[in-house]
Amino acid sequence: MKEKTIDFLLRSTWMSVIKMYNEEAGKKGSTMATGFALISIDPDKGTSSTSLGPKMGMEATSLSRTLKTMEDKELILRKPNPLDGRGVIIHLTPFGKEMREYSKQVVIRFDEAVKEAIKPEELKAFKNVANAILELINSKKIYISDKIV
Repeated sequence: MKEKTIDFLLRSTWMSVIKMYNEEAGKKGSTMATGFALISIDPDKGTSSTSLGPKMGMEATSLSRTLKTMEDKELILRKPNPLDGRGVIIHLTPFGKEMREYSKQVVIRFDEAVKEAIKPEELKAFKNVANAILELINSKKIYISDKIV
């Protein structure tokens, strides 16, 4: 049997994490994207809509759909930015804060489960490798030319 590529391991693991989070979110009639957005919004001050996309790593169109759904479910309110009349601040409703706390607990439980199952030195090595991969990608050193060998 051929060895699995790093890409395959990353992708299949992340897809499993997404599925797990969506199953948990589904218990509350939600999705992973909504939970991630809830966690990314400051519960006290709100968060500007323009900073939310980059913070979450989401494209504007996907974020717009997610925010519209969240607004329809009365998780958020959009208010004009007092410092910039063109901008909008996303605020959590009381229900949004409740769902934010649920989403946070789901993420914390996953983190705890991983820490219980994996030795600290192995987890440290995993984090080092993940950070090295991120740095390699962000430095644009993988595909220097348009030519792929």
